[in-house]
Amino acid sequence: MTDILASKNIVIIGLGLIGGSIARGLSVLRKDIEITAVGRNETVLQEAQTEGVITHLSTDIKTACANADLVIIAVPSLTVERILEELKSVVSEHTVITDAASVKSTIVDAVINTFGKVPVNFVPGHPIAGSEHSGYSASSAELYQGKKVILTPLDNTDEQAVNLVTALWRSLGAEVLTMSVKKHDSILAATSHLPHLLAFSLVDTLSQQGESEEIFRYAAGGFRDFTRIASSDPQMWHDIFMAN
Repeated sequence: MTDILASKNIVIIGLGLIGGSIARGLSVLRKDIEITAVGRNETVLQEAQTEGVITHLSTDIKTACANADLVIIAVPSLTVERILEELKSVVSEHTVITDAASVKSTIVDAVINTFGKVPVNFVPGHPIAGSEHSGYSASSAELYQGKKVILTPLDNTDEQAVNLVTALWRSLGAEVLTMSVKKHDSILAATSHLPHLLAFSLVDTLSQQGESEEIFRYAAGGFRDFTRIASSDPQMWHDIFMAN
């Protein structure tokens, strides 16, 4: 079987928990792949390069993506449209673009706003993996092993583009599923987004009560799970709640 990932030039935009874990996994498992990371924090990018997690670094999206085979957008949902605007003038029709956002309808709308339609080489995606910790320092090469990744290709999405993104996630140990955008957002609203919203709300409410220290001191295992969930990245979850 042809290895469609072989010798590919992959660009990861956003080297936080999600993007950093993709880079770490690929750097361990695929020595033949060029990995370029794009981000605003040069210190983090240089750390990743020193560790051998990425091959190249850049703070400029257009420069980094000019010759990319696959671009992975791993930034908060409401930031994706700005990234797409920068990509619009530089990526070729042969460059496959995918994302890792938790809400797919908003991403599809952002793609249409930017390109006028959803290009055949755009594959919406969402890894069902994460942590209450955030940032590159929390990333792990094993984050996606045994986890599910949902792709939501549209009717016109190129089959080879889907195959490339599928191969990427499978190489990281993930199980890849496909479903419609609408079904994805409905399922994730019930199983992920609503539980996180409830956790944030409960912990915030209790923290503002007069005896909050006493309450938290005697909290048992079930409540500790709520506090763990509520310690997740607030910016990322703000965007998810607003988007879905």
